[in-house]
Parts: sequence; structure tokens; C-alpha cells
Amino acid sequence: MEFVLLFSVAVIATCGLVYELIAGALASYLLGDSITQFSLIIGIYLFSMGIGSWLSKFPKKNLINLFIQVELLIGLIGGCSAAILFMSFNYVESFKIILYSFVVLTGILVGLEIPLLMRILKDRYKFEDLISRVFAIDYIGALIASILFPLVLVPYLGLIRSAFLFGIFNIVVGIWALFIFKEEVPWNKSLRGTALCLLLLLTTGFIYSNKIQRWSETATYPDPIVYSETSKYQRIILTSGGKDLRLFLNGNLQFSSKDEYRYHEALVHPGLASIPQAKRVLILGGGDGLALREVLTYPKVKEVLLVDLDPAMTRLFTKHAELKKLNKNSLTSEKVKVINQDAFVWARDYLKNGGEKFDYIAIDFPDPSNYSLGKLYSTSFFSLAKNLLDKNGVLSIQSTSPYFARKAFWCVGNTLEAVGLKTIPYNAYVPSFGIWGYYLAHHGNFKMTKNFNSKLRYINTKTVDAMLTFPSDMAHVKTDINQLNNQALVRYFENEWSQVN
Repeated sequence: MEFVLLFSVAVIATCGLVYELIAGALASYLLGDSITQFSLIIGIYLFSMGIGSWLSKFPKKNLINLFIQVELLIGLIGGCSAAILFMSFNYVESFKIILYSFVVLTGILVGLEIPLLMRILKDRYKFEDLISRVFAIDYIGALIASILFPLVLVPYLGLIRSAFLFGIFNIVVGIWALFIFKEEVPWNKSLRGTALCLLLLLTTGFIYSNKIQRWSETATYPDPIVYSETSKYQRIILTSGGKDLRLFLNGNLQFSSKDEYRYHEALVHPGLASIPQAKRVLILGGGDGLALREVLTYPKVKEVLLVDLDPAMTRLFTKHAELKKLNKNSLTSEKVKVINQDAFVWARDYLKNGGEKFDYIAIDFPDPSNYSLGKLYSTSFFSLAKNLLDKNGVLSIQSTSPYFARKAFWCVGNTLEAVGLKTIPYNAYVPSFGIWGYYLAHHGNFKMTKNFNSKLRYINTKTVDAMLTFPSDMAHVKTDINQLNNQALVRYFENEWSQVN
């Protein structure tokens, strides 16, 4: 019996941390700014656990009965939390109140669990054995959760299904305790019936979690969702409205098929068309193959390396019929080698191993909306990019909007110059995004051409002249340099875009 109860400690410890991680990940996904959201969730959750631990001293009898009721409540609240939060995000104005209420309630109940269980076990173990065993198993459960969450739960089950699954585990622990202590628990039949109803509810939620996710996301996007996937790194949504395909990553629009050519022509051609000798090209990000499509219009290019973190992205844009048509099967070209790896780590290792430099580099990362993305716009990363670039080469980088996020845009350029690169800022109008900003960066041996392929739909001599112009409301401003230890760019980005949205 003692073994069963101690095993229950491992289960409930794992469940408790999983609920905390789900809340943090969900808050980051829906509200952005992952560092802030995770910090708040962890702090509030731990504080709430402290309240639960303090409250555990007041019950004097029927502790087993109370423990079972706590397990059933945690299973219900924690298990349904992700589904309710996803569904309420688009319909409830005070979403944060609901989010933090779930965190507080779950934290208080989880805080009650271990103290109650220790009081139940206190007559079965010596005090020192009880403390060491319970806390050792509790920490092991936390380790199991921290390993399972990023490696198994998020990529294979998703947040909603994971919450339902661990809610089921809590209910099973409650049923297990009911069975073991059936002679000691008042209202045994009532609790058993309640537990079985909750188990049925959570199992139904687990089975239909994909439909719940799809229904909750339908309200977020104006067009029907035609593809959705939760990869190890992000939530991928593809919508279709007539002839318009739109890609969203973690809820943020990445492109519209109606006007993406403007964005990608502006990213690639001002730089690549200016380097007649360009044969080796590197694309960092750009797993959709659309920047690559533009690069492959140059016959002189003999070799392209595309480094994108998420294999789910490159796989989708290699196999999906409409997306393959959009990128003109660029990802399957014999000239192209796709590497699924973190660009920062790849660049560091590539240089360490003496890799050959590139004539042209296109950097097409998502906007620096969080610190994991902000590092890719830092002096540390730009120093690596500088060393990857041939002395006569050029790199181009998307740099958010100089109109909507003026400081963020110029912060990118100031950071590039801080590592010793020369920059040419420019902007383009993309209807889906508004005015969008870019930089060309080089060692000083570069001159931009004004001669472009006449088959391009957007870029020509006149449009490039206009793109090089910055009116007063987009003119250069001084900013902090974006470094790994300050992430100034992320702060600028969050502050400026929050005023737009």
C-alpha cells in the first residue's frame, strides 16, 4: 500500500508541473513575450502552491477523503484548463483574469496534495524517511514532466490533449485511493460515481481535442483553416480564402499568397542582382521556400544551403500541393541542401569547422517577438553572419516595419553596424503587412545595381529608388544595440507593436 501511495506522489508531481508548463506555453502562444509570461505563470503558480500548503494544516480528520476530492478537482480543473483557455481567448475580453484564475486554483490544489499525502503516510514511516522519500519522488516526477513536455507532449499531443491526459492521471490516482481506502472513506460510492463521470468527461475531451483546437482557432482566423500542426517548435496554421493562402506561426501572419511576391522580391533581388559572381548562397530561415524560389531564378547560383529550425515547415512546403506550386518546388531543387537546425548553433559550428564563405546570404527569420528569436538579431549572431559572408558579398535581412516599429527597425541596423558591417536600409509596401523594412549589409565592397530582371512583378529601378527613401516619420533614430544580455530589440518590438494592435 505504501508503494502505491509513493508512486502516486510521482504521478501527481508530474501532473502538477505539466499543468504549470501548459499554462506558460499557452500564455506565450496567445499573448506573446514568452519570458514575461513564463515568469509570471511560474511565480503565481509557486505562490499559489504556498497558499495550498499553508491551508493543508487546517483539516483535522477525513484526510484521505479530502485528498481524493483534491485529486478529482485537480483532474477536472487542470485537465480542462487548456481547452477552456483556448476557447475563451477570442470570446472573453478579460482573458488574463481567466488564465491567472486557472493558475491560482491549480496551484492551490497542487500545493495541498503533498502535505495531505504526507499526513496520511506519517504513521507508516519514520519522519526522516517520510520527508526524504516523498520529496525525492516529488523531484523525480518534476524531472519526468520537464523531459516529457518538450520532447513528447507538445510535438505529439499538443497542449489541449496533454492537459486532458494528465487530468485523467489525477482522476486515476483518486480512483486508486478510493479502492485502497474503501473502508475508510465516507461517501465512497458518491465519490466513485463522481470520479467515473469525470474520467468519462476527460476521456471524451482527450478523444475530441483536435476538434476542440480547430473550433477554438476558427474564430481567430478570418478564412477557413485547411491545415494545422503543432510541431516541436511552433503552431503552424494554413488558411485558405478563395485564392488566398495564408500561413500563421503561433498566431502571427507570415505571408499571404496574394502579395508575398512583393515581400520576397524585396528581400532577395536588391542584393543578389548586384553580385554577378554569386555562386554560393545561404538562406537562414525561410522554410517556406519562397525566398529560395527567388534565389533560384539566377542561373549563376550553383549551390544553396537553407537552414531552418523546424522540419515540420520544410516538410509541409515540400509535400503540400498548393504550397509546392507557390514556391515552384524550390525545396526539391538539386542545387538546394536543407538543414533543419537552430541557425545560431549551425553558424557557430559551421565556422568552427572551417566552412566555406557565401557570396550572398538571405536572412528571413520571424520578427523578434520573443527572446529566442531576438538572439538571431543580436551582435553575437550578426558577428557569425559577418564571418559567413565573403568579402565581396552581401546579406539581406527582413527587419520588421520602420513605420509601425520604428525603433525596432533601426535597432536592427544599428546592431549590424555595431559588428562592423556597412548597411543600406530600404523598405517596401506589402499590402498584408503595410510598409516593411529590410537591410543590405556588407563589408564595404558592395554597390547596389539598378538593373533587374524584367519578369519581376514588383522590383524595378523606379520601385527600388522609392524603397531607399525614408520620410521623416520613418527616419533614423538612435537605439540601444541588441545584445544577448539585454535583448533591447525585443523590448522595442513588443512596445511598438502593442500600440498598433
